[in-house]
Amino acid sequence: MKTAVPCYYHIDVEVSSERVGQVSRILAAHLRYWDLDNLAVPVCRGAELLLRAIDQHVTDKRTSIEMWWNGQHLITAFGDDDPDLRPDQDLRAALADIAAMSDGWGCCTSDSGSKIIWFSQRARAGQRVPLVPTAPAPTLRNGLTVPREMPMAVLAAPAAAVDDALAASAAFAGSVVAARAAVPVGAPAAWGAVPGGALKGSR
Repeated sequence: MKTAVPCYYHIDVEVSSERVGQVSRILAAHLRYWDLDNLAVPVCRGAELLLRAIDQHVTDKRTSIEMWWNGQHLITAFGDDDPDLRPDQDLRAALADIAAMSDGWGCCTSDSGSKIIWFSQRARAGQRVPLVPTAPAPTLRNGLTVPREMPMAVLAAPAAAVDDALAASAAFAGSVVAARAAVPVGAPAAWGAVPGGALKGSR
């Protein structure tokens, strides 16, 4: 896992053909110290391209190299004080190769007139391991059983209870009819209907 602690390194070098490989090894050592081994190859390759181009086209060989690591991006910058340096012409081939291997790059001028060329590399995730489907592992937990019968609410009374209720109602109705038939014609007003449908005599 890459460290998120910001890191910075600076070196001043007098560029020569003999120093190109030495500077490249110094940069690689610092990247390994920062746990950025996977960025050492593109960074050192870009550094070698620029240093060789500076050695061929620049009169002032004094060059400053800086590296910044912010936890996500590594920025490498080269600064040269030669006023006659034209990066778009003198370093055109080197910049084309650097642009192809970098996530970003650019050229600018500092307040003192130095030409600054920089390129950045983004930290990549590790190689993905292909996922292999595995069979489900046995478990000691008891699974819940699905009920086979669900209780249903009773919507109606049983048939026997309905028959008993109808028989009781018929018997009550028959007793009321018999009571009405037993009342003599011209009976006093005290005889009359009472709640419930039955007749009762008052003495």
